[in-house]
Amino acid sequence: MTKIIAFEGIDGTGKTVQLKRLADRLAAEGRYRVHTLSFPMYDTFFGAECGRLLSGSGGVSANDVDGKSMALWYALDRFEAFQSRDLSSTDVLLINRYVLSNAVYQSVRDRDLGMPDLLDFILELEYSHFRIPRADAHIVLDMNPETAFENVGKKGFRDYVGDQPDIYEALPDIQKRARQKYIEYAGRMPNIHIVPCMEQNRLKSIEAIGTLVDAIVNRILV
Repeated sequence: MTKIIAFEGIDGTGKTVQLKRLADRLAAEGRYRVHTLSFPMYDTFFGAECGRLLSGSGGVSANDVDGKSMALWYALDRFEAFQSRDLSSTDVLLINRYVLSNAVYQSVRDRDLGMPDLLDFILELEYSHFRIPRADAHIVLDMNPETAFENVGKKGFRDYVGDQPDIYEALPDIQKRARQKYIEYAGRMPNIHIVPCMEQNRLKSIEAIGTLVDAIVNRILV
């Protein structure tokens, strides 16, 4: 049975770095067949639409789309990805952003304030309706938004937005609310693991954060 571990957190928390570090470590051990995915998949039909909404390049901004409709684009991107993916040759699948990120970000935009959050709706949509594989663990890298935003500025050119932050990355209030929503959801779902990336308001090293990640993963893979 494939173990699915998703890396989550606000933009700029080092998800890509920690996913690659873990993938390399597990591959070097030689005990597991490890594969990786990252969502949205901007080179697919639905993922490209997510990219246009996040950049506003299609004439409509993600902020202008109601939460359930926006959530559907992300869910369809994952649905399409798993339709053609055979997991029988994968022991560990590491994913950069998964179902939990969908629930968080479609619940914290300005237009979503005062409305019920979408966690239950998105879990039903993705896991029950589309039968997208459930994650065994969501590892949330927790960092203050100010430090995370500095890291966003270091990402460089990306196909869907160029050198600029996307619509969600550019709004600090969304990032602050998203951080709190991840923590809130951790109290509602037992498979969410919060990894503190800061100590005394200073960013921990990649290795120190990786040690915390490894401790969680080792328990999951036992």
